[in-house]
This record gives sequence, C-alpha cells and structure tokens, in this order.
Amino acid sequence: MADQLLKQVQDIFEGQIDFEGQKLTELLSTIILTATGVIAFALGFWQQNIWITLWIGLGGTALTFLLVVPPYPIYNENPEKWLPANSGITGVGIEVDGQKIN
Repeated sequence: MADQLLKQVQDIFEGQIDFEGQKLTELLSTIILTATGVIAFALGFWQQNIWITLWIGLGGTALTFLLVVPPYPIYNENPEKWLPANSGITGVGIEVDGQKIN
C-alpha cells in the first residue's frame, strides 16, 4: 500500500516530458517572460510607477510557472523509444586497471 502511494506521488512530481516538450517549454518561457518584461517596463515607465512594473512582472512569472512547470500531456506527445535493457552490444568491454569489465 505504501509502495503504491509512493509510486503515485513520484509519478506526480517526476513530470515525464519528452525532448520536444522541453523545447516547447523553453520557447514558451522565453516568449512569455520577454513579452511580460517589455510590457511591464513600458507601462511602468509610462505611468512612472515601479509597482506596476513589479506586479506585471510578477504576474508574467506566475503565468509562465503555471504554463511551463506542470507536466501537461502536450509536453509528452513524442516520447523516445528506448531499447530494451538487454539489447545492447555484447562483447564490448571496458578495461579498468588492466581488468576487462563486460
């Protein structure tokens, strides 16, 4: 029972996303944070109010966090096909201190 609960918690926090999902999240975070920064600076400068700049920046950061951090299914649409555990090349060893390791 505890193992099942631990597995569920691990699945929630592990966040399986693929390489394309990582690329998408990086692009989204860059675009959102850049746009938010420009808008926050422009409105804060126009209003001559640093609080507007800070709150818009904070809101953009929170929006980015909500869009990028959770492992949404859209971030795992192209999972990698991994080889089975015993399908590697056999007979290739590594030599360490004169001893061959297989």
